[in-house]
Amino acid sequence: MNFRRQRTESVDINLTPLIDVVFLLLIFFMVSTTFTKETHLDVDLPTSSSTLQSVDKNQIEIVINATGGFMINGHALVKSDFDTIKHALGKEVEGLDNPPVIIVADGQTPHQSVIYAMDAAGQLGLVKIRMATKIDKNDQN
Repeated sequence: MNFRRQRTESVDINLTPLIDVVFLLLIFFMVSTTFTKETHLDVDLPTSSSTLQSVDKNQIEIVINATGGFMINGHALVKSDFDTIKHALGKEVEGLDNPPVIIVADGQTPHQSVIYAMDAAGQLGLVKIRMATKIDKNDQN
């Protein structure tokens, strides 16, 4: 018997399309990635020329000093982390029906401290949040 030998084709993996695909993915990720550039802006807090509003006896006042220390309705907090703020704010809110919250922050207060106060109030369901500003005495009558 005379069997013909079948030719075996060499099995090669063509790397050119693979390299092309990887290169295109690399270009896609480079183009779609946003690069953040941290900048420093000097921001002065706004002043208000409006008159003082009446004080609600059920309101909650959160005072934040320049170092990020908190005081809620005259009670200073030992720690300034989010859980402590939320717990102290929750104690002040007990028994009150959606009281207004006034955040009084120093001009040099870290932004994160103000966000902690707003986030804690929001998680407790408080929606009446105001930011206090200093009144410009030059604009008053």
